[in-house]
Amino acid sequence: MTVTFLDHSGFLVELPTVTLLFDWWKGALPPLPAKPLLVCASHRHPDHFDPKIFSLDDGRREIRFLLGRGIRLTDRNREKWGLSEETAEKCQILSGGASASPLPGVTVETLPSTDEGVAFLAAADGRAIFHAGDLNWWHWEGEDPDWNRNMEANFRRYAEPLRGRRIDLAMLPLDPRLGEDGFRGPRYFLELAEIRHFLPMHQWRHFDFTEKFLAAYPQFAAQAIPVERRGQQFLLE
Repeated sequence: MTVTFLDHSGFLVELPTVTLLFDWWKGALPPLPAKPLLVCASHRHPDHFDPKIFSLDDGRREIRFLLGRGIRLTDRNREKWGLSEETAEKCQILSGGASASPLPGVTVETLPSTDEGVAFLAAADGRAIFHAGDLNWWHWEGEDPDWNRNMEANFRRYAEPLRGRRIDLAMLPLDPRLGEDGFRGPRYFLELAEIRHFLPMHQWRHFDFTEKFLAAYPQFAAQAIPVERRGQQFLLE
């Protein structure tokens, strides 16, 4: 499994028979193989979704698009994005708690998000790949205590389907804007599921925040793979 960090929450995951692209809006794509491509956009925020993803339907490979609820394929948006009817037919919009089989040998489950859209759990080639999107324990210092308590309850409830499951690669928000409260989400995910490899995302290029997380929780050092730069590639077992 080859993984390329594109920028922010964008990753390209190449498996033996399929390539998965998550939340690409920024950063250079490496050359894409001819194998089928599944493009996932978790939600409509501009740091997770850019309609340029539809330009990847260039006839060179089989392609499907999975879009989180809130990315609307209205006539107006399709015209603005230059989205052809043929490409629109390759799109599927999913809410949390859904499942799909967009390509042969590929299944995807979605979890609701504590922000917008969905998180993706994809299974292909015997691997389970989780991209959290903006599903995170968003605890903001200074926010209304009731809001933070409600956020915690929703996060725990939405993440529950992952309990005890084996996940080969999890891409999880580790957001430095929250300070040490940004540790809450990834810590919970790593304790909830059997995650082999963890790539942090949503770091706003403050990559040293991973070191601070691991200093606080050294028990996750064997699973965590620090991201250091855009375009960085990882070869995972």
